[in-house]
Amino acid sequence: MQTFDVVLKLLLQRSQQILLQLAGVTVVDWLPNELPRMQNPRLDLLGRASNGRLVQMECQSTNDLLIPLRMAEYSLGAYRQYGQFPLQLVLYVGRRRLRMPQRLPEPFESFRYTLIDLREIDGAPLLASAEPSDNVLSILTRLSNRRRAVKQIVSKIAEEQNPEQRSFYLEALLVLAGLRNLEEQVEEEAKKVPVFYDILENKVLGREYKRGRQEGWQEGERALLRRMIEKRFGSVPEWASQRLDQLSEPELGDLGLRLFDVQTLEELLPERSS
Repeated sequence: MQTFDVVLKLLLQRSQQILLQLAGVTVVDWLPNELPRMQNPRLDLLGRASNGRLVQMECQSTNDLLIPLRMAEYSLGAYRQYGQFPLQLVLYVGRRRLRMPQRLPEPFESFRYTLIDLREIDGAPLLASAEPSDNVLSILTRLSNRRRAVKQIVSKIAEEQNPEQRSFYLEALLVLAGLRNLEEQVEEEAKKVPVFYDILENKVLGREYKRGRQEGWQEGERALLRRMIEKRFGSVPEWASQRLDQLSEPELGDLGLRLFDVQTLEELLPERSS
């Protein structure tokens, strides 16, 4: 799982505007994302809307031509677990042209889900939202003036009063901007804001983020998660650092999603059974 995947899910969980804009509903409760008796049981996000309807969101950065099979399996798994079929949305955030099918082939072509290329979504409502997650997500959408939008997003993040939240949203913006080749522009705008100096220039994010881009997505994701753990629990002890270094890509992604649900560092990084 790539760094953007963890960040994207965290932002989508916090955002209400984007789901209201895409599906006309708001999620009031995010549910466990593992389903029973499936080869690939882990959903990206599963929530319950205000009208009681289940809502599933999957995030794709590449064209997976087998995604109709996955979505059909997810739909049946959700029905087994919760007794209803979910409203299914696949959010495509990749750079290449969208080529994924939206339904199963014959004779099951009646099964379909909503496939959305975020580049075709109007980013103005997200950009105008008072929720920082919406502002950051807008970087993936259709914007009339990207340079002006980046400046506006950075300015809004700078207004966040909580330093930890301010750092998180800037880090998230840097990660998602990489999907649109805008990371250098984000860095350029952020450097103009004094409150971001420590994040960009000191060892906290600048070195780890740039090193992550050079050494690959997995190490970049590990570095970002380490920083987020520090914000949540303080300095990372040696035993926790060692356990973090041992995690695989899927485990890193799972850790990112559990980070805000656990109460202790031991619960987040339990000792591996021998």
